[in-house]
Amino acid sequence: MPEALDAAAARRAGLVSQETDALRLVDGAGDGIPGVIVETFAGRLLLSTTGSRVPIGVRAWLEDQDRSAYWKRLDQHQKESPVHLCGSVQDEPFIIRENGRSFEISFRSGYSQGIFLDQRDNRAEVSRRMRPGMKLLNTFAYTGAFSVAAAASGAETTTLDLSQPYLDWAKRNFIHNHLDPAAHHFCKGDTFHWLRRFAKQGRRFDGIVLDPPTFSRDEKGKVFRVEENFGELAALAAEILAPDGWLLCCTNFRALPPAAFERQLLRAMPRHVQAIHSPMPSDFTDEAYLKTVWLHT
Repeated sequence: MPEALDAAAARRAGLVSQETDALRLVDGAGDGIPGVIVETFAGRLLLSTTGSRVPIGVRAWLEDQDRSAYWKRLDQHQKESPVHLCGSVQDEPFIIRENGRSFEISFRSGYSQGIFLDQRDNRAEVSRRMRPGMKLLNTFAYTGAFSVAAAASGAETTTLDLSQPYLDWAKRNFIHNHLDPAAHHFCKGDTFHWLRRFAKQGRRFDGIVLDPPTFSRDEKGKVFRVEENFGELAALAAEILAPDGWLLCCTNFRALPPAAFERQLLRAMPRHVQAIHSPMPSDFTDEAYLKTVWLHT
């Protein structure tokens, strides 16, 4: 197993640079090591496994790396923070670089560490599409990485999330990139509510990011399921889209095929749109679970 881990990491060595130092080094079955994922965050390693124990060969490999290493058990029902395995302890938040941007990461923040590495190429594309004077709406924004990507290109951003701690984290990410949070908008609350509110206010956005959780329930008990309700979400977003605007629609729901995802989106659109699919980043070699569809008016 150490040989397979070495080979997987070596294949990605060229992707690590001063501009990007956070990516996936080992991607499970895609590298011939099912159930084992290793990611680097500015030199610190995060192991994720589907099993309840760290395989002996993997632990030995991590110890040989002489780096701070943490382990997270992949369990959607019992989501826990990573635990320290070896190397130096990293209890404090730290900064990683992605496409020249800086983002705050924490191994002690819970199940997610502050950024989703599988969205790296999509964030780069958002940055390329936005220009000064344009407006981006980032829904289900988590720590605001898409907002940072757009703001760094001069766009005015609106960052929307249910969690105030995540919105505060997003503001820190702005500061880490020498961007003034006061020049942008941060909204706490339900995305469906805010989309309807923005429509009543007559607000329009040049780009809207839609990356909702697979399943959620609002304060009134209404259930949202990606495979059934993403179209409704996209239709609401389309109502506040500026002429020549775009929607970025993403889901990591493995049971929803890309073609079925596209059909749901196109059926919900109030007018003809063009749908373009984007692949996952090259360091993700296992199942292409993340579906990305850009809808252009």
